[in-house]
Amino acid sequence: MSTLLKFVEETLGVKTSHPKFKAGDTVTVHYKIKEGEKERVQQYQGVVIQRKGSGNTESFTVRKMSNSVGVERIFPVASPFIDKVEINKVGVVRRARLFYLRELTGKAARIAEKKQ
Repeated sequence: MSTLLKFVEETLGVKTSHPKFKAGDTVTVHYKIKEGEKERVQQYQGVVIQRKGSGNTESFTVRKMSNSVGVERIFPVASPFIDKVEINKVGVVRRARLFYLRELTGKAARIAEKKQ
């Protein structure tokens, strides 16, 4: 890594020390939100349906069901607003992008969990 990238990461506090996760995993993203002068941490739990990009521009999309409505949110991996990422379940899928989950609801949208 170049010295300029190290300098930017140190000054901006950009951390990419998240655990390794992939599409199909159920994760909880702790995201910092600023409202005026106050700052709070909001948790967003759902299934990772894709990881996209590489390096500083890498992002991942998390999908959850909220009152029977599918909600997707895209998070940049290098965002300073991500407090931490917890892996709740490791899913077993055979694809890198799980867009087929958009058409499925209920029990059909479940993902098999990896056995320990």
